[in-house]
Amino acid sequence: MSRTVALREIAHARAGDKGNRSNVSVFAFDPAHYAALRDQITSERLKREFGTLLVGPVVRYELPALAGVNFVLEDALEGGVNESLNLDGHGKSWSSLVLGLEITIT
Repeated sequence: MSRTVALREIAHARAGDKGNRSNVSVFAFDPAHYAALRDQITSERLKREFGTLLVGPVVRYELPALAGVNFVLEDALEGGVNESLNLDGHGKSWSSLVLGLEITIT
């Protein structure tokens, strides 16, 4: 039986930033959920869900040995910490946004 959950219920994330680029890695707590994570949390989905915030390319790297995926988000920080007027010009907020996405698991 399938059910829909917030990604944060089955995974955790780490994020960082350098300049105007953010890096977000998402890891399933249970490797049994890796396939759902890999199939449903894609670059295209991030662009669709956060299109107004993500003006640059989103590149995903699969990390099957770690049951995770890594995203590199270009032009995602409104110029970066030193240039942005945004209160959080760091990449840390991206992990929270991504973990708020819903995912269907079995």
